[in-house]
Parts: sequence; C-alpha cells; structure tokens
Amino acid sequence: MLKRVTVPGLFPPPTYSHASVVEAGTRLAFLAGSVPLDAQGRIVGVGDPVRQAEQVIANLGEQLRAVGSDFAHVLSTDVYVVSREPEVLSAVWAAVEASALSAGPHSSTLIGVACLGYPGQLVEITATAAVPEPEADSGAALKPADPVIP
Repeated sequence: MLKRVTVPGLFPPPTYSHASVVEAGTRLAFLAGSVPLDAQGRIVGVGDPVRQAEQVIANLGEQLRAVGSDFAHVLSTDVYVVSREPEVLSAVWAAVEASALSAGPHSSTLIGVACLGYPGQLVEITATAAVPEPEADSGAALKPADPVIP
C-alpha cells in the first residue's frame, strides 16, 4: 500500500508530495540514473536541457516497464541538471511537470550540478518506485510456489 503525504504545517509543494510511505511487503525498484542516451548510446538533445529531460523521462519509462512498474508508482526522484541558472533548472522542472512523471505525486528534489557522467550530458534522473503485484489472469493456470530451500 502506498500513501503520499503533504504535511499541513509546511508550505504546500506545487506538484509533489513531501513524503511517500510504503507498507512492508511492497516490492520496491531502485532505478539507476536515467540518462539522455538513445539506443545507440548517443546523447539526445546536445546543448538542450529540456530535450534531454524529455529523453531521460522516456528512458525512465522503459526502466519502469522493465521492472513491472510505471510512472504512477514512482515514489521519489532526484533530478540533476548541469546548470547554476535558476531559469535552466525551472525549464527542466517544467518538462518534468508536463510529463507522465508528474503522475503521483511523488517526492522529488531538483539539483543543479557541475557535471554528469557522459560528455554533453545535462540531465539525469534517479527514481525509486513501487512494483505492483501483477494482475491475475483469471483464465491462466496458477504456477506453484517455488520450493523453500533451508
């Protein structure tokens, strides 16, 4: 079970929650930083942090699908942007808010940094997501549980 918390005594965040609480027993996925590379390893959006943010979010969606989750189950993100300029950070944040990543809402931190791992990389997003139980297919045979090995 997932609960998103906006603390009444704090300034209300515009599109995210202050905290996310996951009850024991929920599977979690801790995703490596999503980067603005295409399938061939080339930087997408050279010099354009907003375009890079869009690619990073698309790649993050692929990571989520690969572990059986989606944007609605993201609990927390860190958004790294190579810039000291508030306008650049705000433009990347606007791209995040306009994307499926704004589903939730989840807790998030926007961070201006000096550099990231790939030459020309301007944006990276790390995420933690809940992984929902797969929906049971009513027509499928149930698979027996794996044996417990002492």
